[in-house]
Amino acid sequence: MSDEELKNDAHPEDASAEAEAASDPLGALLGELEEARQQILYAQAETQNVRRRLEKDAQDARAYAATNFARDVLSVADNLTRALDAIPAAMREDDGSKGLIIGLEATQRELMSVFERNGITRIAAMGLPLDPNQHQAMVELPSDVEPGTIVQEMQAGYMIKDRLLRPALVAVAKKPE
Repeated sequence: MSDEELKNDAHPEDASAEAEAASDPLGALLGELEEARQQILYAQAETQNVRRRLEKDAQDARAYAATNFARDVLSVADNLTRALDAIPAAMREDDGSKGLIIGLEATQRELMSVFERNGITRIAAMGLPLDPNQHQAMVELPSDVEPGTIVQEMQAGYMIKDRLLRPALVAVAKKPE
């Protein structure tokens, strides 16, 4: 089979396009120009999409850079809260320990203030329906309230801006037996 026969046999449309290009060189050049223009437009659109994605990634990195540090500091906040909750009423009345307690409470307020300045907020839990996006049910307790309602908070949950930092560990109501 000759080269001419192979050309005509392989793709008849290609042969007709070649014949048209040979008869109308200006039309062929305009077609190639339009194809190149489309490729440039696609490349520009792709470049713009990549730039937007990189800008969003950089913005997210700035906004959530402290996430791991914040998770570590949450345990400090939990321990401080537990320590304050464990102080007996008699010790709170004692003049000798009042200064220490006031200092611990001031430290807790300052820590919560730092959390707020950095977009870290406590998740509301008590008395609300269970939200699996913010709460983690640890146990079901028989209760007279609506089943699925949070009746006890075992550990506070926190958000950093609009993302979950740590779910609240909760007990959920169930129908009494």
